[in-house]
Amino acid sequence: MADLAPPQLAFPDKACPDCGRREILLPPPLPEVGDDFDWQARDYDGFRLSMLEELAARFPERSNWTPADIEVVLVEAVAAVLDQLSDMLDRVTGEAYLGTARRPESVYELLTLIGYMPSDRKNQSEMIAKWREQPWEMERVRHEGPRAIRRQQRMVSAGDYADRVQAHPLVERANANIAWGGSWTILTIAVILPDNRKLEASVSASEEEQKAVEDYHVQLGVPKPVWRANTTYRELLTVFVETLRMIGQEVQLRDAVPVGIYIALTVRLAPNYYQSEVRRAIEQRLSPQPGGLFEPGKLAFGEDLYLSDVVQGVMQLAGVENVCVDHFKRVGQQFPDEIESERIKLSGLEIAVCDNKPGAPERGYVRIRCAGGQKG
Repeated sequence: MADLAPPQLAFPDKACPDCGRREILLPPPLPEVGDDFDWQARDYDGFRLSMLEELAARFPERSNWTPADIEVVLVEAVAAVLDQLSDMLDRVTGEAYLGTARRPESVYELLTLIGYMPSDRKNQSEMIAKWREQPWEMERVRHEGPRAIRRQQRMVSAGDYADRVQAHPLVERANANIAWGGSWTILTIAVILPDNRKLEASVSASEEEQKAVEDYHVQLGVPKPVWRANTTYRELLTVFVETLRMIGQEVQLRDAVPVGIYIALTVRLAPNYYQSEVRRAIEQRLSPQPGGLFEPGKLAFGEDLYLSDVVQGVMQLAGVENVCVDHFKRVGQQFPDEIESERIKLSGLEIAVCDNKPGAPERGYVRIRCAGGQKG
């Protein structure tokens, strides 16, 4: 095979004996590749075997092939190059899929392509550099991304509306229900805001809270809010709901229905405690302040208020030896005292409140009479 055919001189022009030309008689053309060629050969052994079988089929007159033959050496060299190219092709093909990509740049681009990036994302160069040093972080995001984009974010049922709105950083509690409005169904969302603020109040949020709101909006594909001095909670939540609600579904936002609670207690104190200090502690325990029984969001919509919770909260305070309940009822003469039933029933969008402010008795108040202890 490696020998060239010997050249021959030919004189086609009989009139000129010096006009000759060199001719080489070439061997007949090789036969076409048969249909039995293994096109799935992808490694060194497969390529080498295929080429050696082809040599044996094309030159049946040669029955002995040794590793020292130049043909075998060339076959093995080509098989090694083909093996490297095949591996390169597999790697390049794998970079096109999130499950098999190995390069941080490819994983970053694929996550961006499907519309997901981690919440703690930085710019591209910093993120890629971090993944090169901490490959386990890239693996975490690689598995987290598809699950996040497949999660249902749009609000469909009343439960979806309540869950999405309640998870908002500026909402303590949320409840949703669907009712017939005469011509079509109306979905009503009631919310409890920080410090029992109203929906029409201007948003009061720190920089940390604003960052949490922006991250939550980005996570759900909602436009970031425009922070202005007069931006109200209703405006901010309306944009949030309108982006995620179902088409054709009318949604209304409203405040919770506050139910003022009147509580009157007679408390016996330990001898070494001042009445004024214990009184302030009880008022704080039965207030909407942080840690109080009526802290915004602590009680759910329609959650009944139990007398045992009131007594237990007061008895846990230092200096209190005994508690006697004189009144436990809704504010208003039309409502009965619930001492015997030991429960004030609430329903729907009602929420128990007890602000204990002199100018707003309709939002609940507390009367405390102290016995024992020390004056002052």
